Formats: sequence, C-alpha cells, structure tokens
Amino acid sequence: MTDMNRTLDKINTSGSFRQKPEIFQSDKSNVSGFPSPALFPLQEPLLTPNAQRTRTKPCKGNRSLKDAEEPLSSSVPNPLLEFLPSTHSPLVSECLLPWTKSSATQVIKVYSEDNTSKAVEVPSDVTARDICQLFVLKNHCIDDHNWTLFEHLTHLGIERAIEDHESVMEVLSGGGMDTDSRLYFRKNYAKYEFFRKPLDFFPDHMVSISTETNGMMDHSDLIETFLKSSTCPEIHGHLHAKEQSRKSWKKFYFVLRRSGLYLSSKGTSKEPRHLQFFADFSDSDVYTVLSAKKLHGAPAEFAFCVKSTKCSSARDLKLLCADDEQTRTCWITAMRLLKFGMQLYHNFIQPHQKQKASPMRSISENSLVAMDFSGQKTRVIENPSEALSVAVEEGLSWRRKSCHRLSGHGSPSGAQSSSPNIAIHLAQPWFHGKLSREDAQRLITQQGLIDGVFLLRDSQSNPKTFVLSLCHMQKIKHFQILPVDDEGQLFYSLDDGHTRFTDLIQLVEFYQLNRGVLPCKLKHHCTKVAL
Repeated sequence: MTDMNRTLDKINTSGSFRQKPEIFQSDKSNVSGFPSPALFPLQEPLLTPNAQRTRTKPCKGNRSLKDAEEPLSSSVPNPLLEFLPSTHSPLVSECLLPWTKSSATQVIKVYSEDNTSKAVEVPSDVTARDICQLFVLKNHCIDDHNWTLFEHLTHLGIERAIEDHESVMEVLSGGGMDTDSRLYFRKNYAKYEFFRKPLDFFPDHMVSISTETNGMMDHSDLIETFLKSSTCPEIHGHLHAKEQSRKSWKKFYFVLRRSGLYLSSKGTSKEPRHLQFFADFSDSDVYTVLSAKKLHGAPAEFAFCVKSTKCSSARDLKLLCADDEQTRTCWITAMRLLKFGMQLYHNFIQPHQKQKASPMRSISENSLVAMDFSGQKTRVIENPSEALSVAVEEGLSWRRKSCHRLSGHGSPSGAQSSSPNIAIHLAQPWFHGKLSREDAQRLITQQGLIDGVFLLRDSQSNPKTFVLSLCHMQKIKHFQILPVDDEGQLFYSLDDGHTRFTDLIQLVEFYQLNRGVLPCKLKHHCTKVAL
C-alpha cells in the first residue's frame, strides 16, 4: 500500500469518502537497503528530460487521476482540497483553521510558492509526506520524492523543512496557537542529497573522529557512522553567536557531539573544562533564519537557529551565523542526523522500496501500442527501433507545428517578433519569465542548493536575451543566453555562438545531457505550483 493509499484510508475513517480513487504509480529504479558499508554513492531514480512533457491518454472505462479528485456524488463533499472562509480569529495560526467537522480531523491551510493557498481536511495523525502526496495528486505533479512541507514562522523570520515522518498536528501545536505560522508546499532537492554525496556536505576540515571510535573511521562512511548509536563524528568550527538580550554577535569555536552542541571558552580547546553546553535537540529543532542581517544584525546572511518547541519569542532563539553557505549546510545537516538518526534514512529509501515491492501500472498504460497511419491501412508497429524512429519524427513534426502556431506571438517581454522559435519555451516549467536576479537566487536557495538546480528567465538588462541561473558547489551563478543571427535565422547560444540552438528547449535538453561550458549539467529545474 502506498503512502497515498494510507492517507486516503485515514480520511475514509471520517466517512467523507465511500471509495478509494485509483492511484497510478510509475516504475522507477530503487535503492537497496541500509546497512551495507558500500552504501554510497546511491543513485536517484532516473527521470528523462522530456518526462514532464509526456502525457499518457487512459483507455475508456478506466478512471483517470482527474476523475479520482472529483467527489463520487454531488451530495458528498470532497474533503481533500477545498476553499474555506478566511474569516477566522487573528490569534489563531494561519495554517490551523479554527473549526473541524469531527474530533478525528483538522482543517489546515497550505501555501504555495506564489502565496496562493488551499485548505485541507486531514486526520489528526497525518504526516508531512501524506500532505505532500495529496497535493501532488491534486496538482498532477510528478512525484519525484522532492516535494516537501515547510514550517514558516513569519513573526520570527525562520523556517524549516518538516521531516516526512513528522506529525503535522504536533508541529503546529508545538508552535502555539498564537503564533503567525504557515505551511508551505514546495520542492526541496537537497532534502536527502547528503545520502548520495556525503562528502559534499561534510568537508574534511569540519569533521573529526570522536574518542569513541579511537580515530578509526573512513570519511566515506560518514553518514553510516552518524546513524549508528554507538559512534558519532564530531563537527567543529567557528560560528558567530548572538549574545542573549544583546544586539552584538561574538565568534566562538563550537563542537557538535551526540550529547549536544558546545562552545569553547578558550580558543579551540575541546577539553571538558573549557566546553560550555549551548543546546541539545531532544526538544528543539533547527531553523534557517531569513533576512538575518536586517532582522537580527547578523554578520552574514548564512544564519540559523536552535528553537525549543516551547519558544514563541525571538529573544528565546539561540541564533548562530556561519561565514558561508557550505558551513551552514554542514551544521544543519549534522543536527538533523543527530536528532532523527536512522529515521531519516528510512524516509529516504521508503518510496523506492515500495515501488520495488509493489510496482503498479495503469491498464491504460499497458494498452498503448505504436500505430502507423501513413498508409491506406493502419498497422501496429512491432519493431521497437521503427517505433522509436516514428516517435522521434512525430516529436519533430509537433515542434514544427508548434513553432508555426507560436510565430508572431512575440517575445516574453511583449515585443512582437516574426521568429518562429521565440515563444516555444513559455509553457516550460523551468522558464520563469520576468524574474529578477534576487528572486531567482531566493527561489533556487529555497528549493535546494545542490549541483544542477536551475531556471531560465528574461534578462533584466537586455530584453532580447535570456539568463540561465544555475547552482554549483552551493553557489548560484548566472549565464547569459545570447541570440545569434545567421543569415536571417535566429539561434541561441551560451558560448558566443560556438554551440547554437534553434530554441530554448533544445538548449536546455542539450545541457541536461552535456556539461559544455557550464560547471555542471542541468539536473533539477525550479518549479512553482499554484494551489
């Protein structure tokens, strides 16, 4: 049974549903179980560049995903997603609405990237993964296991990713009913990336071997050692800490151990008499601080904090600030591993294990065949090579027709153009139109600072060009895409015309397979979903 089916089973108990909708699940590669020493590198499921533009038409008689979202009769309301009145007490959390239909359910509000929102009636024991899968189903998103529920505390200017296994109601109740909190549904490509590339998240100069291991540990087995209860690597380094009840920040040497976070009162000494207890994580969570310089006067924007579940005031936050993004990511990732341990690894492998155990395909998908309509009589194409060539030819034909339809529609900035390939990219999920440089950096940061996260946008300095914003080594770089005119035909290029493409779709697909002049391949596009 998938997570989606389990969630719908929970909702069935409230009497709102009479029948489960049909759920289609793709057959993707899976990850083997833990605790093999040769765990890394782990491979993520393969998604082709064109997967998001491919749709399968179901056979008649089969219930589609669209049908699954609709109520079974007009007299039975759909409890999954429905708009609710916004007239509620201002003292109540924005994501926890003040009324329920029964004691077993609760109505919460979830926001998207563009601040649109919808209300969901959910069971009291619903998890973050359950809610994500409900919205994936409702919005017809590709379930690549990167969708995440975020807790955003507006009055404190902090947020964190809610772990897949966490109870959403417990998270909301822990924040208090009088807090200005929101739940956000968005991508987080970095959520489990440290399982695939642990050394990218834990640089050697920040990791040392605890006395429990007698100095015997290979850094390639870092994550596996983190998950063992008997041993634990030490994370150490300098951080800026805000002094309690003061506006000033002071730099200390910190050490993170299984027992908690400590600061050294004497240089970089790790002697017990010099280590002062700073925080533990049994009843606390780690949050990213937003606008740290503006709100808290931090020395850099790479701030984070340890917040107790009972804390409701900014004065009670234990604020820390790193000098760069890699350092902050290392500390936050280590704290997550220490708090949740093996549960994080179970969250990571659970979707892949279920796909391996019970792969499901719709009847309509199995019934699709390749057909040839070019002759007087139609025929089924049985040769796979011939079917592939026909599919490619149909794709090129579709592109030519699309280019012809879109000719004269104008550029994204509104200027009219006769070029047939100028607007074909407008419907692509990776194209974000008139997005500023700052907003592009914010969006990529929110969706995960891992290699290959990217988006395309209009250039603000030159309306005839475009910009590729790409993350590499936890830094965001911007590359200008220039138009190249060759005997009246327009091309696009990232390398001053050496490699040319007739449209932006070809450009993106090429750099998804080839690094070229870029520091890494394009892997994950930033996407926004309007709820």
